[in-house]
Amino acid sequence: MKYKSVFDIIGPVMVGPSSSHTAGAARIGLLGRKLFGHTPDHVDIHLYGSFKDTYQGHGTDVALIGGLLGFDTDDSRIIKAKEYADEQNLRTNFILHEEERSHPNTAIVDLLKGDDRLKIEGISIGGGKIELVSINDYEINISGNYHSLLVFHKDTFGTIARVTTVLGNNEINVSQMNVSRKEKGDIALMTIELDEEISEAVIQEVENIDGVERVIEMADD
Repeated sequence: MKYKSVFDIIGPVMVGPSSSHTAGAARIGLLGRKLFGHTPDHVDIHLYGSFKDTYQGHGTDVALIGGLLGFDTDDSRIIKAKEYADEQNLRTNFILHEEERSHPNTAIVDLLKGDDRLKIEGISIGGGKIELVSINDYEINISGNYHSLLVFHKDTFGTIARVTTVLGNNEINVSQMNVSRKEKGDIALMTIELDEEISEAVIQEVENIDGVERVIEMADD
């Protein structure tokens, strides 16, 4: 069940006009920025379905750019996000696709800065709610509503158990967990949504686990 209250259906406090096409788009951009860790230099934004059809009329374009700049859904600067992007030398390129994805409100956002690159696929499911369904072509499913860890690790026996043991020993409860891999024995991605904030000490403990390559922390909204 996606909605827990009438406020989920109405949507968040936001710059309009649409909770799905504006607020949801802003949250996809903002989530990409949180995962990337800083403002990118260049972003390719691929739009599908309804996002592609109405992206200018519903402000999906400025909302995505605003999110990438760190503007939340209720930030009035979203309306002039393109101007702020120019001031920060953020170049954006919108690419429209006719093909269908798993959801009609889909954006694939490819962020670049120097040698850093991050590609995410987000969908807006209504009421300002979103789901992140892939990162760097790893299939995942996180909402951005919880404090999360993204753990890139070698696809070897025992790594998942070692990570969950660290969390358990520190009395951190897992609300949702998913593991994705492209090929057996290659690098896998573990996404863990948590019920509470995690300390730097615990993150360091996870990073020091044998087989863990990289850990990305994502604070909740």
